[in-house]
Amino acid sequence: MKPTTERNLVTNRRAAHDYFLEDHWETGIVLTGSEVKSLRAGKANLQDAWVRLEGGEAWLVGAHISPYDQANRFNHEPVHDRKLLLHAHELTKLGRQVREKGRTIVPLRLYLKGSRVKVEIATATGKKSYDKRDTLRERAVQEDLRRRR
Repeated sequence: MKPTTERNLVTNRRAAHDYFLEDHWETGIVLTGSEVKSLRAGKANLQDAWVRLEGGEAWLVGAHISPYDQANRFNHEPVHDRKLLLHAHELTKLGRQVREKGRTIVPLRLYLKGSRVKVEIATATGKKSYDKRDTLRERAVQEDLRRRR
């Protein structure tokens, strides 16, 4: 068995700024051919995206994947709900965490694993504005220490 390589396509850097990230999950995603080609070209955005659990399924909502130029009339809609592929026990565990602990599910990145597109999602709790300031302050201190070395 040969090792699989991962290649980041899109990352949601804002998620770590706005949320305390807890449990991370790897999921598959249902895409059309033009969406995959557009993703490989790096034309996507996860800034306003989130995950909705509905009817025993998980959906990626609000993710923007730009239309692929060469797909002409067979192109896709840039923003629509895309189904995430999870096992039933993973869905029940995620649903329990969201219901009981008041968390939300945010996508962190889209990446290629071998030839498949995967989505890394995480359960998250929202940060308050003072938490965001603390994070920025800690990052500035770490950067200053790194410069002094």
